[in-house]
Amino acid sequence: MPETPVPADCVFMARQLSKVYGAGPTAVHALRGVDLCIVQGELVVLLGASGSGKSTLLNILGGLDSASSGTAQWFEHGQGHELTGASDAELTQYRREHVGFVFQFYNLIPSLTARENVALVTDMARDPMPPQEALALVGLAHRLDHFVAQLSGGEQQRVAIARAIAKRPQVLLCDEPTGALDCATGIVVLQAIEKVNRELGTTTVVITHNAPIANMADRVMRMADGRIAGIERNPHKVAAATLHW
Repeated sequence: MPETPVPADCVFMARQLSKVYGAGPTAVHALRGVDLCIVQGELVVLLGASGSGKSTLLNILGGLDSASSGTAQWFEHGQGHELTGASDAELTQYRREHVGFVFQFYNLIPSLTARENVALVTDMARDPMPPQEALALVGLAHRLDHFVAQLSGGEQQRVAIARAIAKRPQVLLCDEPTGALDCATGIVVLQAIEKVNRELGTTTVVITHNAPIANMADRVMRMADGRIAGIERNPHKVAAATLHW
């Protein structure tokens, strides 16, 4: 059976991607033959319960983990680059230059200000956004010189988003970005992610177990038992500001 052609605007392509932790009767099959294509500029939500394989898939696409079998590629200007089989040095360069990560916990340095936390990334980037510009994009222009302890949880998460986008990544990968936040604060964070996707055109993947968040996506990929159980395009994508859970 011939392989499906790669769309011209493809950013990620996975074919029969599998991940097994351990061996024998205690082996955990985190991914079971995942096929997907994510295209330039879209906002995708990976939706599923805890243990469905969402984080494992995101970590492989982000170069943080390796697959047991199958293939995963990322594309730049139509040129495919293998993630499966790439060396540690190649994956480090890929993460540094092309991927922005946002996690449930913010991983900020308490002794630094918001501006200084973002500058840690811009000091290593090829074509960075000024820290104050990245912070303004997520609505924190007035909090540049506040320390972490002076910021709310939602503000800290927005600093983490600013830090992720300041190197102008090709893709933004968000793992339960609202998981530690209440609804009202989480919506503010989702609005920041939405704005980055819309204004910078950054291909964005958000993983969540929270079904209402799927309504802000261009496409929703539902995961269960290590597989993609369904892919739907939102006919009426809604603004993050209108969400509630």
